[in-house]
Amino acid sequence: MPHHYAEFVRRELAADLGSAGDITTGATVPVDARGEGQLVARQEGRVCGLEVSLSVFDELCGDARGAVRVEVHAGDGDDVAAGGLIATLEGPARLLLSGERTALNLLGHLSGVATATRDLVRLVSTAGPAAVSCTRKTTPGLRGLEKYAVRVGGGVNHRFGLHDAVLIKDNHRAVAGGVAPAIAAARVALGHLVKLEVEVDTLPQLAEALEIGVDVVLLDNMSVDELSEAVEMARGRAIIEASGGITRETIQAVAATGVDVISVGWITHSAPALDVSLDLTVS
Repeated sequence: MPHHYAEFVRRELAADLGSAGDITTGATVPVDARGEGQLVARQEGRVCGLEVSLSVFDELCGDARGAVRVEVHAGDGDDVAAGGLIATLEGPARLLLSGERTALNLLGHLSGVATATRDLVRLVSTAGPAAVSCTRKTTPGLRGLEKYAVRVGGGVNHRFGLHDAVLIKDNHRAVAGGVAPAIAAARVALGHLVKLEVEVDTLPQLAEALEIGVDVVLLDNMSVDELSEAVEMARGRAIIEASGGITRETIQAVAATGVDVISVGWITHSAPALDVSLDLTVS
């Protein structure tokens, strides 16, 4: 929905156009020139972020919103082949050129996140029932959009921020005096609707957390053998999440241990962008 991204789009356009606007287009393209653009995927992938990327042109239109006419051929959640047509745009050539890079940056990045997530979900589905989740390791300013892209890719969202769930990590444990004191303090402060997750690095820490009782255990940087043993300990007592250094090459082995959730930070902050382009003809 626009209120999730409108201000971000305005900031990105302001950064690109500055105080002088698109001086290249202004110098080379007649004011009355019309253009038709084909938004094309240069590689196979999953489309995501089409609405927000197209909103770039509406933002440039100002009071003349709708000056760029759009025909969508592949929307969010659709898989496209290399060379596949995503959308056709028609409108003032200057407007299309000035918004091109901002729109492509958004579409390429969010489609890249969705594609990376989709690929991990497919790998996991061959090895176990685990869900693929993102983390709070997101690009500044893009958290909501990147978490949306993860869902478009078939993944699930971890907490959105520090405000909607408790995750006791290693530094919290250190300051609180250990696993048990940290959990006890959190239980006193929590409302009944707030989930409590604790990160553990060792099997003894896991045993301590399970003895006290938590909603979720996060098994951080454990080996596959440790994960398998941890699953046997925690099954039926808490949701089991694996995290830390998980790659395309290792995720199937992690899923095969029987964990419930596999969280992967790089699918948001470091997923390769999908190569998309706007091929423009001017009349």
